[in-house]
Order: sequence, then structure tokens, then C-alpha cells
Amino acid sequence: MAPKPLTFPGIFLALLAFSFSLLLFCRPIIGGHDYPDALRKSILFFEGQRSGRLPPEQRVKWRRDSALHDGSTAGVDLTGGYYDAGDNMKFGFPMAFTTTLLAWSIIDFGRNMGPELKNTVKAVKWSTDYLLKATEKPGVVYVQVGDAYSDHSCWERPEDMDTLRTVYKIDNAHPGSDVAGETAAALAAASIVFRKRDPAYSRLLLNRAIRVFNFADKHRGAYSSSLHSAVCPFYCDVNGYQDELLWGAAWLHKASRKLVYREYIVKNEVVLRAGDTINEFGWDNKHAGINVLISKEVLMGKADYFESFKQNADGFICSLLPGISHPQVQYSPGGLMFKAGGSNMQHVTSLSFLLLAYSNYLSHANKVVPCGETSASPALLKHLAKRQVVDYILGDNPLRMSYMVGYGARFPRRIHHRGSSLPSVAAHPARIGCKAGTRYYLSPNPNPNLLVGAVVGGPNVSDAFPDSRPYFQESEPTTYINAPLVGLLAFFSAHP
Repeated sequence: MAPKPLTFPGIFLALLAFSFSLLLFCRPIIGGHDYPDALRKSILFFEGQRSGRLPPEQRVKWRRDSALHDGSTAGVDLTGGYYDAGDNMKFGFPMAFTTTLLAWSIIDFGRNMGPELKNTVKAVKWSTDYLLKATEKPGVVYVQVGDAYSDHSCWERPEDMDTLRTVYKIDNAHPGSDVAGETAAALAAASIVFRKRDPAYSRLLLNRAIRVFNFADKHRGAYSSSLHSAVCPFYCDVNGYQDELLWGAAWLHKASRKLVYREYIVKNEVVLRAGDTINEFGWDNKHAGINVLISKEVLMGKADYFESFKQNADGFICSLLPGISHPQVQYSPGGLMFKAGGSNMQHVTSLSFLLLAYSNYLSHANKVVPCGETSASPALLKHLAKRQVVDYILGDNPLRMSYMVGYGARFPRRIHHRGSSLPSVAAHPARIGCKAGTRYYLSPNPNPNLLVGAVVGGPNVSDAFPDSRPYFQESEPTTYINAPLVGLLAFFSAHP
């Protein structure tokens, strides 16, 4: 659909808005960026987050085996997977979202990853191997290992961990459609990644995704209601479980091509509120992702019955454009997208990933997004996504620092991360107890171990950044910041 003609006042206002945005986003580049290097480092980060027995080819050498008895208190093997952030917890909800976004990065941008494709596939499999363990028992999903209060009261290496490794699960009587729906999405998305690489493993992932989704749909409820004291306020589902059911169905539709999932999506679009909060995307809110993912089929001319999802996706895109006011999205003086709440970089990378993915879908369909009296071209969306990554995360920002550890001359040195901030086992073989690590936490010294590739929560709305461990909202890295960034860096490695 072509945008409607502009009136003279409309032209003036549109030019004024976009002139402001161009001033904001088209500042001269300080220097070229090495996207392949940033890509390599963003994937390497996941090896630093590994839990369990590390493989011989482990590249982050300051890490050692950890949490080798996870699940034993419940009579199951729950070793492996990822620590979500700078703590020693394994939270299934953000881990599954991380897995989905890593898989999506490969599906859309794997051809741009070059030699790093194999490492990204390994990063997905490290997680899916764990998710298969967590979903092995029908009618049960193990969603967390570790007591967050016990864990957060200590500052110790994962290799020394002596905090409670309590196992938490959802089941028929204690539902968790949100975490189960996201787990189904992760398994389904990963099944596409392995379809040609390992057909048997791909079939296992898809069959498990179907079973977990059926469980999520049949026994509806939020896991933060069933497990409130364990998961809140850490990964409490504020947004509701409905979006994860649609998200899981969307990925199963893409992975299986079964009519039942198309019918599910169409039937439940309104019931499960596909059009709600469309400008959000992250581990708790899948609305923008649902609409962008499903819209690809509409733009390819294959699914007119999903047209309303494309309209939602267009609305999402318009809500992010600089110069078009939206109450939930703002930009810092230095040009960084900013949303209220902790760890802002999770919003920057996730929303920028959707901008880039949608721009590709639009390009193939030769379409633009109508936004009132103006329109957004695929080139503009790529430009915005690139500026969030290039101009800001990799160093072209008011502080002239990279927010990726190990990239560039200046980057965060005191990140909120236990393993990075404490001496490695090789440097200090003796155990460091729960409270003995406090002096390292409070130390002004840089972390002794570089968690290369880690992207921290980032600066505040004024572009200020305290390079200090206690400021965890700014200085803590997470897997779900890096996962969408992998796709972005892959694309710009091939299209600088």
C-alpha cells in the first residue's frame, strides 16, 4: 500500500522531524568498525556463560567445570545450559528466549556469519541439549536451578558454588504457559537450524517442541503465579503468558508447516492479544516479535489471512522512528534508544534485531512502512539498526567507549560478573567462599578475567555510565543482550 500524498504542512513537519533524526543519527563516524571481530567476540561470550562440564575445545580458558550435580536433588540430570547473567543461576525463561534469538539469528543471517557460523550453532546446541533434559518428563518442565536469594547473597565463582541448587518445575497442577511456550519456541526455532545439519536431532527438537507447546496450551497459567517466591522479582512474568502461546505457535508453524498452527494463530489472535504492546520485545514480552515473524509470510505474498499481523508490525516500526513521538520509546542525547527499566541494552539489541529482520522482509517484497504522513524504507530501518550497533554499542557515543568487553581501546573493566571479577581457579586454586568474594566485588580494580564479547546493560538515559560492579543495571551482561546482537553483527559483517 502506497503512503498517502503529503500536504504542504505535512511535508514541512515530516522534514522537520526527520531532519532532527538525521542530526541525531548521522553524526560523522569516528572510525570504521571491525564487524567480523565484534561478531566473533559476541559469540565467544556464550562460552564464558556455560554451566556444567566444559568441552575440550572450550576457548574461554579461565572458566572450569561447574554445577556438576544440578538436578540431583530432584533425581534428574540438569547439568549444562547457561548462567543468565553475572550470577550463578540458571533461569529457564531467559535461557529459552536467548536460544530462540540465537536460532533466529542463524535462520535469517547465518549466511553472513562466515567462520563463526559453526560457533553460533554450537552456542544454540549447548542450550537445546539442556532444554531437552529440562523437558524430558512429559507434563513437566524444569524451569530453574538455584535459589536466587541464596545465590545473590554470595559473590563466588561458579566453580566454588556452595549455595542452594534448588530445582523448580512447572507441571499440570502448577502451570507456566509463559516459560513452556518460550521453551517450545526455542526448540522449534532450533529444529530449523539443525534440519539439514543433523536431521535426527532436528526431529527430536521439533517433536519435543510440539509436546511442550501442547502442555503449555492445555494447562494455562503464569509460572510467576505457580512459583512466585522463586522467580519474582528476578524473571517474574509481568506481561502475561498469552504472548508466549502465540509465539510458540508461530515458531511451530514456521518449523512444521502444519495447518493446525496456522489455524491456532488465526483463531487466537484476538483472544491472546496479538496487538497489545506491540513496541515491546524481550524475554517477557513477545508481541513485536510475533508480528514481525508472522509478517514475513504476508510480505512474501503467501498468507493474506495474517494481514493484521503485518499491520501490527508496521505500527511497531513506526513507534520506534526518531521524530515520531511515542510515550514508551525515547532516545538519549547521544542517540541511543532508551526504555524504562533495568538493563537497557536488552531493548536496544532486541528491537534493533527486529528492525533489521523486518527491513529484509520489506526489501524482498519491495515494500515500505507507511507511518502517517511519511514512510519508512528498508534502507532507513537498516540505518537505524546499524546506528544503534555501530554508533553506540561499539564505541561511537558521547563517552567514546565500547560497551562490549574486549572490543576497542576502551570498554567496561568492572562488570557485574562473579566469574570475571574473581581470580580464576588457575590463578587462585584455593576455594573462595561465599562472603570472601565481597572484597573483590567492592574493589575499584579492573576484573582480572576478561569476559570477551559481553555487552553490559549500558548507560542511562543521559548517556552516563558508571564502570562499577555495584551498578548492576548498567554493568551486568546477559545472554539475552548478546543473542540478538549476533544476528545484527552477522549482517553488518557482510554489509558494512
